[in-house]
Formats: sequence, structure tokens, C-alpha cells
Amino acid sequence: MIGKYTAKVDEKGRLFVPAKLRGELGETFYVTVGFHGNRRCLTAYTQESWDQLNERYNAMTLAQKSGPIGFIFNNAVECVPDRQFRFLLSANLFQYAGISRDVVIVGQAGQAEIWDAAAYADYEQEMLTPENLMASLEAIGL
Repeated sequence: MIGKYTAKVDEKGRLFVPAKLRGELGETFYVTVGFHGNRRCLTAYTQESWDQLNERYNAMTLAQKSGPIGFIFNNAVECVPDRQFRFLLSANLFQYAGISRDVVIVGQAGQAEIWDAAAYADYEQEMLTPENLMASLEAIGL
């Protein structure tokens, strides 16, 4: 998934799936807590990615499962968009990510992230420096 899209949370707590992401996310996808450094966002997983995450989690030892990783599953919501491609998220997910009304949805390879628009603008401004971009390109071998 790639791209950056703006959206708004409607009065019923629903978000609209951007047209470019509809096919990639699929008919059913999962949204849960996410983060970048010390910044909170939400992460959307396709059914396939979610199944792979579940398999890896189930292969972990009980000691490995006892940490914060459980919160990924505890806070997850299965999303099935309606005919207008809107989906509902829980109030605790909005609260976790600091989302009130204006949202940015960004593609992150096999996932999408859902951010409060102001928080994402701050994060993007902080990260879009020549040094950070060069380090990112080097990290992927370019």
C-alpha cells in the first residue's frame, strides 16, 4: 500500500476507505494500536497480514506473549466497510491515537496507518529532513 489520504471521522465514528486503498485492504481488514517511536497511530492489516500476525503470535512462548504484544490483539477491531466504504472504529482506538475528526491514512507497504491529521503533520515535518531520507534510502539498499 502506498499514498497519503485525508479523511474525516463522521458523527457516528466511521471513517471512509479511500478509493485507492479499497482493493488493497479488501472486504475485511483489521485495525489496532500502532506507533512510530513515541507517536501513536492505528495500523490497518489486510486479512492475509492479520492471519500471518496471528500465526506468529500463536507460535510464541507464553513468556513472549505476556508483554505488550497482547494489546495488539486486545484492541483490534474487525472492519467490514458498508456500501459507502465506511468502517466503524471503537472509541478507545480513537482515544489511543488522539484522533478527533481530521485523519490521515498512509500506506506503509503491506499495511495502512491511521493518524490524527495534526499529529501526522508534526511527525512528517520532523521526519522529512535530508538526513532522515538519506538514512532511509541507505537502509533499503539504495
